[in-house]
Amino acid sequence: MEQYLRDWRERCMTKHQYESAIFVGDKLWALTNKPDDAFWLAHVHFQTGNYSRAQSLLEHGDLVQNNPSCRYLAAHCSIKLGRIEEALQTLGDKNPTHLVSAPGSTRQKLRHVELSSRAKHLKNGSRSDRIPTSEEREYADSKNLKFEAGMCYLRGVCYAKNNSFDRAKECYKVAVQIDVQCFEAFDQLMTNALMSPDEEWKFLESLNFDTINVDDNPSLSQEAAQFTKTLYTTRLSKYCKPEEFTAATETLSTHYNLGKNADILLSKADLLFTQCRFKQALALTSSILEHDKYNFAAMPVHLACLHELRQNNPLYLLSHNLADTHPQEPSSWLAVGVYYLSTNKIAEARRYFSKASMMDPHFGPAWIGFAHTFAAEGEHDQAISAYSTAARLFQGTHLPQLFLGMQNLQLNHMPLAHEYLDTAYGLCKTDPLLLNEMGVVYYHEDNLAAAVSMFKRALAIAEKNEADKESWIPTRTNLAHALRRYGHLDDALTAFEEVLRLGHKDAAVFAAKGLVLMEVGRNWDAVIALHEALAVAPQDPMATDLLNRALEANESDSTGISAGPGASLDSGGLSMSDDEVDEFDRKIGGRLREIQQNRVAGRGNRRARRYQSMIEEESGFGESMVVDSDG
Repeated sequence: MEQYLRDWRERCMTKHQYESAIFVGDKLWALTNKPDDAFWLAHVHFQTGNYSRAQSLLEHGDLVQNNPSCRYLAAHCSIKLGRIEEALQTLGDKNPTHLVSAPGSTRQKLRHVELSSRAKHLKNGSRSDRIPTSEEREYADSKNLKFEAGMCYLRGVCYAKNNSFDRAKECYKVAVQIDVQCFEAFDQLMTNALMSPDEEWKFLESLNFDTINVDDNPSLSQEAAQFTKTLYTTRLSKYCKPEEFTAATETLSTHYNLGKNADILLSKADLLFTQCRFKQALALTSSILEHDKYNFAAMPVHLACLHELRQNNPLYLLSHNLADTHPQEPSSWLAVGVYYLSTNKIAEARRYFSKASMMDPHFGPAWIGFAHTFAAEGEHDQAISAYSTAARLFQGTHLPQLFLGMQNLQLNHMPLAHEYLDTAYGLCKTDPLLLNEMGVVYYHEDNLAAAVSMFKRALAIAEKNEADKESWIPTRTNLAHALRRYGHLDDALTAFEEVLRLGHKDAAVFAAKGLVLMEVGRNWDAVIALHEALAVAPQDPMATDLLNRALEANESDSTGISAGPGASLDSGGLSMSDDEVDEFDRKIGGRLREIQQNRVAGRGNRRARRYQSMIEEESGFGESMVVDSDG
């Protein structure tokens, strides 16, 4: 009869006939009085949203104290009801670290204790007082072990809701170390960036995947262990060990036919996005949404790509669809906020980013978008406050620290900018956008050797990532200016010519090239370059003044007439006093700007204009016509 009722209950559950399952489950529990049957009856109530009824049922007898599955479900009910402290009291505040297993070894053994003693410890809430034994691991079967891991996960959820993120991180880590199949905990660690990129990889290596058992078959178990590790590898940071990430995705695609799986495609899109290959990333996220148009995990990257590529019409349609069909999802209002940010309606964007963050206080993209709206309006203090909140919530990612450094760079607070960027660099050493920002700071600090090194490293990594060369024109221009000030004029000239060769016909670049040509004594070539600058911007005062100087120097070369007392001719080139040269150098690089990692930052209008304020003004020669990207 018992098996008949269990089969009946399972059929009802499969068909989502919960009232029938409750009817049958109630009779089964009355018949057997077994904890497992009580758990399944409470589980059906939980599925229907009757959390209070499920919790009340579990309070009968010693179900919560003696049965891990019942204790897990009772705590989960408390969390669903918003009773966080009650859930922590049920779970206990200590993790069962004695159940953690290291790779290449059997699980830690525990010295035998009687079950009654174990129950007494649990009743008193002193779960941490359990004595390590040698047989308890054998006693704790696989099911109970998984519920122990599940309770570590719930404990982490409680701490996260109380904003104790360090304790939440430790709970999540222990949950996965106890049961490597506790993906909920692993996903929280990765999604919320609770660990640095290096820490993520070390954590992966600390997991004992050999604990996975498939039908007591060693061969199948070993394959399942490697498969699980490969899957987890695709979720790690894309800034660290991209080769291993690529190998993992290739293995899953070729050996397991997962090449078109949404999670694998999203991991690839995430990597492409970090490499600023937005068109390719958008193609992958679009493929995901074509088969599952409400895949909310893919939404942040998809929205960011649409924003970066200025796809405002698709953004409009998507945001309206999501707001109409899923108003309870934070991603829906994130989409609305991104659309308004794309159309430069900053106040509206801020309102919807704020709404998304209020719906889910741990939703990273909403917090970052909220901060970007202040940065877009030049409200640096508010932006810094919002970025600081993001940095506190998402301690494992370097992006909030990068944005804080960028804001302080805007405010000309170089020591603070340097400190934030150094912190970001400690978390991620391979982000070319971060390296560019550090180069800008070094440039301002007159550490030109370090600035040149950072700009070169940024370009080398971007080239290795096969990023769009046009995206890195700002960094190449920054490098050219740093080389000029560093005295490497030939290299600077080569860098400026490369910028122009890439199709960026900008008056400021032509003017800077003309200046370098004058400094190396090629005055006629400088005249040509400055004419090209004026062809692009006929009223540019700096190019006009430089052209006059170049013509004078060229005439002096032709006639052999000296530039006059108090002036110097460097290699037959630019005729200026030493003080004028110093002032010229100071002003031509005095407003070197950082570039932006993507347009989701919302701090500029067009990528091609991000670095133009490098030659924004020229003291003594009138104001430049170049428009600052932040203006």
